[in-house]
Amino acid sequence: MRGRDRINLILPDELILEIFGHLDSKSSRDACSLVCKRWLDLERSSRDTIRIGASASPDALVNFLARRFVNVRKVYFDERLSIPRLGQSAKIGRRRGIGQSVLSSLTHHMNDKIGSEDGEMESHFLSDSGLTVVGECFTKLEKLSLIWCSNVTSFGLKSIAERCSSLRSLDLQGCYVGDQGLAAVGECCKQLEDLNLRFCEGLTDRGLVELALGCGKSLKSLGVAACAKITDVSLEAVGSHCGVLEALSLDSEFINNKGVLAVAKGCHLLKVLKLQCINVSDEALQAVSDFCHSLEWLALYSFQKFTDRSLYAIGKGCKKLKNLTLSDCYFLSDKGLEAVAGGCSELTYLEVNGCHNIGTSGLESIGRSCIHLSELALLYCQKIGNSALSEVGKGCKYLQALHLVDCSSIGDDAICSIARGCTNLKKLHIRRCYEVGDKGIIAVGENCKFLTDLSLRFCDRVGDEALIAIGQGCSLHQLNVSGCHQIGDAGIIAIARSCPQLSYLDISVLQNLSDMAMDELGKGCPLLKDIVLSHCRLITDVGLAHLVKRCTLLESCHMVYCPGITAAGVATVISSCVNIKKVLVEKAKVSQRTKRRAESIISYLCVDL
Repeated sequence: MRGRDRINLILPDELILEIFGHLDSKSSRDACSLVCKRWLDLERSSRDTIRIGASASPDALVNFLARRFVNVRKVYFDERLSIPRLGQSAKIGRRRGIGQSVLSSLTHHMNDKIGSEDGEMESHFLSDSGLTVVGECFTKLEKLSLIWCSNVTSFGLKSIAERCSSLRSLDLQGCYVGDQGLAAVGECCKQLEDLNLRFCEGLTDRGLVELALGCGKSLKSLGVAACAKITDVSLEAVGSHCGVLEALSLDSEFINNKGVLAVAKGCHLLKVLKLQCINVSDEALQAVSDFCHSLEWLALYSFQKFTDRSLYAIGKGCKKLKNLTLSDCYFLSDKGLEAVAGGCSELTYLEVNGCHNIGTSGLESIGRSCIHLSELALLYCQKIGNSALSEVGKGCKYLQALHLVDCSSIGDDAICSIARGCTNLKKLHIRRCYEVGDKGIIAVGENCKFLTDLSLRFCDRVGDEALIAIGQGCSLHQLNVSGCHQIGDAGIIAIARSCPQLSYLDISVLQNLSDMAMDELGKGCPLLKDIVLSHCRLITDVGLAHLVKRCTLLESCHMVYCPGITAAGVATVISSCVNIKKVLVEKAKVSQRTKRRAESIISYLCVDL
């Protein structure tokens, strides 16, 4: 733009900011910020979100970012997410065209901040001082997420609360904050709507009660899990003061009927309820049915005291229910599911997981009554047979996703019924259903023209004919045929020639797959980003070279236990794929040169102990 800078002379700041607002990726915004100093300043002023993973010195990084992005409203820390060392980042940045000056500046800044050896150990985790900087610099903060920031205490949280009164969302998952910090949030953040307290082991009833008293009028969503000192006392306060609560998630051994009853009676606007509480019984669900008529989402996990009485109540009182998950609820039977089907005709999502007394007749009633069902997941349901899915195929014309795991009584007849009746199907995931073979999958290929996501893991009766039919009828974006040992080159070649939009492929444990298939994938699937080809014994460096020659967008490649792939093949992947982010391989197949070049993106199946 030097010399004839017509754009900058004509475009006002407001219009450039509007353009930045329409960019849908961070990389695009970063690229625009490198155009000139004016664009850099404008992009910085418009940036409203910062995400920080585990880093060498998060406190120093916060200081660095706070001076550059002054209008940030959303800050996300997640110390589960690792990032490469800064030196490695600079090497990768130069290779991929990232602004070298930005990385260099960040590197020098971080190095200046790291002090003594003891301080260096401490600096690997966000501390209260770093959180204080967040509060001081980002006073417009609306969302704050502190995932597993174990060094943050009540002092840091209190500093945030006192300076960021506009806070609306707070995620403290895995933080060991105490009652004082939570009480300060309740006192200062009167607009708080969403609060996540999963695995906050330092909290007691006192902190949550004071928060409910302080911002109960605005709180809409609350999650509590593995907080041993939070009991029914807290839920009674929530029920008394949080009248606009819409979502509640509880995972606790210390919550009883009394607490859930209090919430049901006091929070009539409740729409989402997720419970994993072994001491809660039918009485609590009866209260939910009586008072929470707006309930749309109900998830019950590992209940040993719930019976069909609970589902009778839900079917009778919660007519707006759309999403139901039943996981490891051993005393629920077909009759309970029939009651839900009869009363909750608006149901769109159903998951039945490990409920061993629910069988064919319960699912048949869903197929007959819940015509709006769009997603069905049946996991470890040994008693559900083909006729159940036949009814779903007849009645649920809007079904778009079907998940089947370890359903030993479901076979080709069921899949054929789904294929013929649910022609809008977009996602089909089947795992270890050994009665499903070519016949059912061929029917899917012939009838489900909108299918884009197909997973057939360890379905050992599915072979090449099935994939040929899928290729002829569908344009897949994702395919997983891991462990389908009858599939060979013919099936994968059919997919490669018919599915140019394919971005994810798992062909692991296919013993008959050769380099010929890799060559066809390279020619036909240029958008491929993720491939898993572990345990493929016939694939060699030659096939891998054909694949990566044209699949330039590849980001991850898993290739362990492939005896035909050597250190040369691994080096080919690293050097050919400029976007590669993860390579999973045996340590012995990584040369020293490859390790020096891309150590940060290589993961090993086995590491030295």
